[in-house]
Amino acid sequence: MTEGFIKGMGSVTGGSGAMERDWCGELVSYIRGADRVAANALISDWAERSSYESAVVELMAPALELFGKLWADNAGDTSLAQGYVAAKVAEDLLSKVLALRETSGLPPAPAKGPVVVGNIEDDFHPLGRKMLVAFLRCDGWKVEDLGVDVSPGAFVDSAQEVGARVVGASAMMFSTAKNVKRLREEVDRRGLRGRLQIAAGGAVFRLRPELVVEFGADGTSPTALQAPALFQELWARSVRLFPG
Repeated sequence: MTEGFIKGMGSVTGGSGAMERDWCGELVSYIRGADRVAANALISDWAERSSYESAVVELMAPALELFGKLWADNAGDTSLAQGYVAAKVAEDLLSKVLALRETSGLPPAPAKGPVVVGNIEDDFHPLGRKMLVAFLRCDGWKVEDLGVDVSPGAFVDSAQEVGARVVGASAMMFSTAKNVKRLREEVDRRGLRGRLQIAAGGAVFRLRPELVVEFGADGTSPTALQAPALFQELWARSVRLFPG
């Protein structure tokens, strides 16, 4: 049943002139098989036909979106080990993209940020956060990744320490997403409302976007791929409200 669902997502063409192939389905299958080597080999095969840059948007992003749906639905008993492999494959691809940029001879793009991200307190589901970090860094953001189970105070302390204007709080379930409200209260208590913007993300906010307003966040993104645009919007809003 799961295999049929994966194949039903459709195929992706890897580069100009390449034969149509279910690249996304193959990549997800390797991830579900916890085969990091095979997953990276598939991405390298794609890059030979196109580029590692295109693999981020055209291959990795849809594969991670599909894997995230399987994770949320628990289809095929998707496991934490598979989530770990998915995150590592994304990080491997990001490392290749950044390394190629450094050796391209082109002047580096201006760094963005810094921003702070983490799983909200009591949340221990790292996949979404790791995807977010990968796409933000690929877009040029300097990211302070606090990991899982991050208290509201730790979010704000880190943001003030590094000079961040945006914090990204990830939560998978409603029970932990409620702690975003405590983050809102901590930001307000320290007089940082508006200056420090809160981006909330995770499966629960995708399924129930009204919770963004209910819990006091400033915005959300339906996918990790779209998150850099959200962070850019929130950063710009902070600067408009509090220049300098």
